Amino acid sequence: MTKAPTARLDRLLANLGYGSRREVQTLIDLGVVLLDGAPLDDPGQRLAVTADLSARMTIEGAPLDPPPPLTLILHKPLGVVCSHKEAGRNVYELLPARWRRRNPVLSTIGRLDVDTTGLLLLTDDGGFLHRVISPKAHVAKRYLATLDRPLQGNEAALFASGELMLEGETAPLRPAVLEPLSATTAHLTIVEGRYHQVRRMFAAVGNHVVGLHRDRIGALDLPADLDPGRHRILKPEEQAPLFA
Repeated sequence: MTKAPTARLDRLLANLGYGSRREVQTLIDLGVVLLDGAPLDDPGQRLAVTADLSARMTIEGAPLDPPPPLTLILHKPLGVVCSHKEAGRNVYELLPARWRRRNPVLSTIGRLDVDTTGLLLLTDDGGFLHRVISPKAHVAKRYLATLDRPLQGNEAALFASGELMLEGETAPLRPAVLEPLSATTAHLTIVEGRYHQVRRMFAAVGNHVVGLHRDRIGALDLPADLDPGRHRILKPEEQAPLFA
């Protein structure tokens, strides 16, 4: 049986974004940090960081935020960017302010551009992040594309051929699956993540994407009840479909 890691109380709370060491000390002094209903008074006390810690510990009457590793599923809305370096509102602003101060930090697993909506994952687990985005993993990503012009009928065969070369690229794309839904809408499933890949694929066949929405990664679907801009914790047992 693997022994649970331990952490100093003050460091744990600081790393979860509850404040600086001094601010955390104040919370402890006020008696609002409770474990199993009893106040904790020693900032240096080491606690076992177990899966049930959030259920046993409260801060000012609210359950402790989940310790790492934490993975979120988020419904990215239109007009929001995925990087701190890009101009405009970013996806991290959709999270609780305290979560934006966590250490290790939460990072997006891949990106969706500002004009693309849908399923986005964020995690503080570096190993899990790299497992999902690794080219060797070939994790499939499905998009719903709305097109400016009707499909011609030859796109599915070309996308599946493994021979499509994008402008400026030196290697062809891996085979992708196109499922037409109407004359101007289709699902496209890809196993790569090249820059603006879906938009460039349709541009290569003389079309233009006017709307793009990611609804699936692996076999993990965007929950129908998760509204744009909302998120929830992705439980460890829910992560397996990503690699199905």
